[in-house]
Amino acid sequence: MSGGVSDNYRWLTFTVFSIVIAITMYVTYLASKRVRSASDFYTAGGVVSGLQNGWAIAGDYLSAASFLGIAGLISLYGYDGFMYSVGFLMAYITVLLLIAEPCRNIGRYTLTDILAYRNNPKKTRIAGAFSVITVSTIYLTAQMVGGGVLVKTLIGIDYETSVIGVGTLMLVYVLFGGMVATTWVQIIKAVLLVVASFIIVALVWAPYGFSLPGFLSDVVSDPKIQARVAVLLGDPAKSMTGAELGQRFLEPGLYLKAPIDQISLGMALVFGTAGLPHIMMRFFTVASAQAARRSVLWAMGIIGGFYVLTLILGFGAAKHVGPANIVAIDAGGNMAAPLLAQYIGGGANSPMGNFLLAFVSAVAFATIVAVVAGLVLAAASAMAHDLYVGVIHEGRPVSPIAQIKAARVATVIVGTLSIAIGIVAKGQNVAVLVGLAFAVAASANFPCILLTLYWKRCNTSGVVSGMLVGTVVAIGLTLVSPNLTYPKAVKAAAHKILVTQVVKRAATTDANQLAVLDRAIAKAHEDLKKWENVETSFMGLEAPLWQLRNPGIISIPLGFLAVILGSFLSRDRRAEQMWNEIYVRQNTGIGRSKIANQ
Repeated sequence: MSGGVSDNYRWLTFTVFSIVIAITMYVTYLASKRVRSASDFYTAGGVVSGLQNGWAIAGDYLSAASFLGIAGLISLYGYDGFMYSVGFLMAYITVLLLIAEPCRNIGRYTLTDILAYRNNPKKTRIAGAFSVITVSTIYLTAQMVGGGVLVKTLIGIDYETSVIGVGTLMLVYVLFGGMVATTWVQIIKAVLLVVASFIIVALVWAPYGFSLPGFLSDVVSDPKIQARVAVLLGDPAKSMTGAELGQRFLEPGLYLKAPIDQISLGMALVFGTAGLPHIMMRFFTVASAQAARRSVLWAMGIIGGFYVLTLILGFGAAKHVGPANIVAIDAGGNMAAPLLAQYIGGGANSPMGNFLLAFVSAVAFATIVAVVAGLVLAAASAMAHDLYVGVIHEGRPVSPIAQIKAARVATVIVGTLSIAIGIVAKGQNVAVLVGLAFAVAASANFPCILLTLYWKRCNTSGVVSGMLVGTVVAIGLTLVSPNLTYPKAVKAAAHKILVTQVVKRAATTDANQLAVLDRAIAKAHEDLKKWENVETSFMGLEAPLWQLRNPGIISIPLGFLAVILGSFLSRDRRAEQMWNEIYVRQNTGIGRSKIANQ
């Protein structure tokens, strides 16, 4: 399959990608010399400053979902896509007020350290590792899909080969550089991502004098956007004017049909961040509680600024590239931002257009690999530190060499699994996949962490129950929701497209419009062929049983309820005896230096 860059400019893409990869590989080489202990591998020795950690958190958090997925959702669904940006940003208020300082004062290497501090270490680490690996794997899948789509679209390399390439590069970062390399790669890519996005936004917005009303007015009056809204609304659009269709792009309901779905999504994003294992690990890399708080404030400023930019990126892509062209290249919309960069630079046949496309895509690629590295490190830490050291060795001393070896073996296992799942998840929108990861984190990890820190009665049975119930319910509801592909609905939509688009094609002579219609018709034929002999979803359903796309509004309360009921139905003397110690420790940090040096 051909790529998004013509043969004449293929060398430019390879050059830009090679420079970015070379820089990060050199950083990994330098970092590998500093990895001498488990503390170095897991937490960079705990010497990262608040400013550095703030940029690293931003680099860890601004994932493929942020740059590729959210920009794509905004370009295809308008207002609803931007709700992901709002939810991702607001989440850090929860982290700042409730989680950052206590986690840094209590934990050592992993999220599960916090839970195991006052509860039964063995049982808690098993349940915690299960949840951490689940969340990390789902999040990893999103990044692998984004990387595979990016490389395939740009260079023409098969999606499967692209995913393997992303996974291999990520393994090099983690295996040799650990958290030291991961931190600096995340800092570098966060800076590049913010700079690249700012440049594109400035070029898109400048013609309007940086006036948001003027820009939005131009967006809603664009025929390509009005046509997209008409397709999304279906029959109701027949009675609407062009202006009404354009205005609808700025209103909720094109993607998240029910208001309750907006609430459910917001709950998952706001509470899920405080339960993401790769974000929680970042608070173990700083030297003090003050640095932990400072890093969150820096991260909020960087992340907030970036998410404002996604609004212009998404709307700019919708106006200049067009939703139909974006979908024709990638059904999930993940190439909206890179295609916008190409357009702003002069188009597909211009040197500057292809340079900007290559630059933005290389930054997105670095974004993906850096986030993947953080996720793999979190999952590998759960396997090596929580299961190998905490469960198999029952907390007995394990030599630094053995711990690092176990972590690297776990890294290979997690990396291989993420590559396999990334290949299977071909065609999914990365923002949707990340939404599921946040739902699991919000439903399983967050209730357990919060109640362990702030509720004296919380105990081992409650934590284990909360982990299991939250994870199972969040994933279970997602598997029977509209997020999955339902072949009957796909084929019905394809038949409808063939009828309507063929009529439209016969009525127009515009070359660009004909090209768009031809791609839509070709895609409809492809869908009919692909699902010809299939009638049910992956779960054997012809239609969704659960109509909301986001399970958080059900799974999060059930996660809290499971922790509460589990704690009330059993007694745990260790949890009660350790309450005073954990209360003092989380508020003062007394004793933190003792475990940090173990």
